Amino acid sequence: MSEAFEEAAPPGVGAIVVGNFPLSAGQWIPSHRHPQHQLAWTRRGVLGVAVDDTYWVLPPTRALWLPAGVVHRTGATRDAVLCSLYLEPDRCPLDWREPTAVAVDGLLGHLIAHLNREDLADDARLRAEAVVLDLLRPLPATPIDVPRPADERVRAVADALLADPADPRSLDAHARAVGVSRRTLTRLFAHDTGMSFDRWRTHMRLRAALPLLAEGQPVSRVARTVGYATPSAFLAAFRRTVGTSPSRYLSGDAVFGGG
Repeated sequence: MSEAFEEAAPPGVGAIVVGNFPLSAGQWIPSHRHPQHQLAWTRRGVLGVAVDDTYWVLPPTRALWLPAGVVHRTGATRDAVLCSLYLEPDRCPLDWREPTAVAVDGLLGHLIAHLNREDLADDARLRAEAVVLDLLRPLPATPIDVPRPADERVRAVADALLADPADPRSLDAHARAVGVSRRTLTRLFAHDTGMSFDRWRTHMRLRAALPLLAEGQPVSRVARTVGYATPSAFLAAFRRTVGTSPSRYLSGDAVFGGG
């Protein structure tokens, strides 16, 4: 992250400048930061935004507010066009200090397209910007954290699971594969990630499922892909971990408990 580059948006008449960046499936923009606040959104496809170990999945129904100076990576799990709103901090009344997911409805989507017009009169632009800022409301949803281990033995286990979330091997089998005891791997996982092996694997599987669900794949197929025998087992794990269903999590209309 220390080598992240800074990418500034061109100045605009008001507080907001819109930029569009096509991304093919699997393409990631390297770590970077902006001197402006950014709202990252796509009208089609599914975006991913990573800040350290925290990862947001962004279908067209949600966007992510990134405060100025926050180092992040942005990519696409399906072909998409990253639509970024850049907001000058000294001209923006919002001062959210942390990355924050927001819901995007039809009105906000149309306003973003409206602000992207090059022939928009200055007074019309300023009026539209005021409405955009008024529509930004934080979602209660929190991202699903999957901390990256530092110990090479734990990292080898994590990499195997990230490559195949449905990997059915037990903790004992993973421990044998990296040449340590079950007890040692249990201790290393807790030390490196702050989570037990089972909890880390659950978070990893749920995070792997979100882009697939956001693309519209059926729950039954997604559940199998990430290692659950039945859709009901997957849905129960998601609700237990996140506090709501995957559909409500992605649409942003959920009311969250303390999960």
